[in-house]
Order: sequence, then C-alpha cells, then structure tokens
Amino acid sequence: MIRIHPLSLPRRRALRLAAGSALAAPMLASGMARAADEWPTKPVRYIVVFPPGGPTDTLSRIVCQALSELTGQQFIVENKAGSGGNIGAEAIARSAPDGYTIGLYTVAAHAIAPTLYAKLPFDAAKDFTGIAMLWSVPNMLMTRLDFPANTLAELIATVKANPGKYSFASSGSGTTPHLTGELFKQLAQVNLLHVPYRGSAPAHQDLLAGQVDMMFDNIPGPLGLMRGGKVKGFAVTSKERHPAVPDLPAMAELLPGFEITSWGGICAPAGVPPAMIERLSALCRKALESPSVKEAFDKQGATRTWMSRADTEAFRALDEKRFAPIIKASGAKVD
Repeated sequence: MIRIHPLSLPRRRALRLAAGSALAAPMLASGMARAADEWPTKPVRYIVVFPPGGPTDTLSRIVCQALSELTGQQFIVENKAGSGGNIGAEAIARSAPDGYTIGLYTVAAHAIAPTLYAKLPFDAAKDFTGIAMLWSVPNMLMTRLDFPANTLAELIATVKANPGKYSFASSGSGTTPHLTGELFKQLAQVNLLHVPYRGSAPAHQDLLAGQVDMMFDNIPGPLGLMRGGKVKGFAVTSKERHPAVPDLPAMAELLPGFEITSWGGICAPAGVPPAMIERLSALCRKALESPSVKEAFDKQGATRTWMSRADTEAFRALDEKRFAPIIKASGAKVD
C-alpha cells in the first residue's frame, strides 16, 4: 500500500480555492482541461540533480519508465549534477513552464540548501511547483571492509579513541548523507572528516578503494554493496529498523533522537498550468500503484510515499524548518 501523508490544506484555504474556481471563466477552464487531457503530446525532459548510478537516479528512472508506459510518451532522464543538487535545481527553475521540463524535487536542494548555502541561484519556495512526493528512504552507515569495528558501538568507540583520524564520504555538501554525518558527530561526540563528492557513485568508488573510511548514503546504494559483500553495514537512520536490513540497528537505539529520512518527488518550474500539474500528480500516484514499481522500490529499500501538490509543498517547508537547527548546530556553511 502507498503511504499517503496526512498533511492537508487548511480548510479556509481550501474554501477560498473552491470559491475562486467557481468564478473562473468556463471557456478558460475548458481549455485548460483539454490541455491537461492531451498532455503530454511529445517527450518530457526529466532532470535528475545528481549523477547517474546513485539512489535518486535509480528511483527516478523507475518512475519515469512507469510514466512513459502510462502516457505513451518518453520521459527522458537528464543528469545535471553538482553543488549538492543545486545546479540541476537551477536548471529546472529556469526552464519554460510548459510542462515539458520537470525534475527531481529533493530534500537536498529544496529543504536543506536554503539554510546551508549563503546564496542560491533560486528560491526554493517560489521558483518551483512541487507536483508530487514519490519516495522516502533512510540513510545507512557503511564502512570499508577492513574497518576495525563490527558493530555500531565498536565503531563509535574506535572513532572516539582516534579523533580526526577517520573520514566519512557523502554524496555532496548539503545532502542528507552529509547532515546524517554531522548529526552523528554531534550525538556520538566524535571527530570525523567530511569528504563531499559529486554524487553517490564516485563516493562509492573511493570507499571501495579505501580512500575514505565510511559513508552515509540513501539506503538503495549501500544495500547493493552490502549484499555483494563489498562493504560493512552498521546502522540505518530511520526511527526503527528497516525491513530490508532487519539485522542492522537503528541509530536511535544507541543515540536517542537520531532520525533522518531522505525523500524525493517531482517538481516543475513555477507557472505550469494547474490542470497540467494535477494530471501529472494523478499519473504519479498511478505509477506508484503499479506492481512493477512496487517491486522495484522494495528491492531498493524505498517506501512509496505519494502526496498531493499542496501536501508536497507543505512538507518541503516543514522539512526546511526541521533541518535548519541541525545545520546551524553543525556549523556547516557553504558560501
């Protein structure tokens, strides 16, 4: 079953929207409805704000394949990586609001970056239309195979006894893996060197080569590496243990209050016609209900988490407020 988030529009706002709709010109409404029914009539460009091969890229491609099958039009994935997802997010924001350029709505660029970065080339609240939430995933802590610890308690003790000796990789400054590491440093009271990469895939390569000691990453990436016997898994960052790796503890079992979850959805530049947005939102929900998408998400350890446009945008705003104190406490800031 798809998790439907309980957030909803306040009643007064909903009534105002309903009243405004009743006053709209019938001809305009009819034209918008026809445009929505016909959309898409050509291929749709979908911008992933991280490199190919990472968890968000994999999940995005699963959804785009399902949308292509539902509409009969190609949803073409284009990767625009860099600056913790901000380069790709800017490309989405600057695109024409015609419904034919959409992209990844991500916690990194849209909820974390507004606090972490001194200056951004976009306004996370005003320059995007959040269309639908698609998934949520916890992060996992993994290490190189020869790391001198086998449990989370041993890992914390090892790092604590060697301040500044060990490093942790992330998929970029301002991503949830980065903030997971910062929260780990705060709650475990350890000193680790952060090494940011331009996405998960290159960070995985250096972890396997022993260039970094450990990594926090969205669970789909570590799952494959751990199942292949290439890394050690230590813990997940969800509030409770994750069904994909029930033998791994939740961080909160040793570090009370530790909980970080990453999410991803679809967004468009501001100004896309509302009827078109509603059609795409409905198509996203239908895609998530597909047995093939369910199977693929389960394999990746991702939870299908559909939300409406209004709830998606409200959730983004709430997460921006939730991450702000973690960022400020860590002292992390990007000019």
